Amino acid sequence: MSRTVDIPLDVKDALKKFRFGNNKGTAGISVKIVKASLSMAVDEEFKDMSIDEIAEELPESSPRYVLISHELKHKDGRISYPLILINWAPSGSPTDLMTLHASSLSYFQQTAEVAKVLEVRDGAEGLTTETVEERLLA
Repeated sequence: MSRTVDIPLDVKDALKKFRFGNNKGTAGISVKIVKASLSMAVDEEFKDMSIDEIAEELPESSPRYVLISHELKHKDGRISYPLILINWAPSGSPTDLMTLHASSLSYFQQTAEVAKVLEVRDGAEGLTTETVEERLLA
């Protein structure tokens, strides 16, 4: 199948390592699209940070795919570490990047093997611990 944006092997390996890593608390990995090569690249990795802190680190004018592993405390006392994909798409991003980003979301989601997606368009205010937990418990 033809794809506009490629996901190189090193990015796939980083995603696999993140998925199967022993992440306690909240951790994340940010992936960006490199327009010049029409490929994806790992942008940043986050360890032992809150979701709010991760949101503050993300760019306000460039889209990212952010895979987050979050410690979730259930009402019955169980603790789980589900994965959620944050589709970080700030409204101030360039149209050409947003088009590439939107067209590659499904492919990235399949590659990352994650079911839950939270779209964030309004910057750090839209990405909080509460919004992530609401989506994970939905």
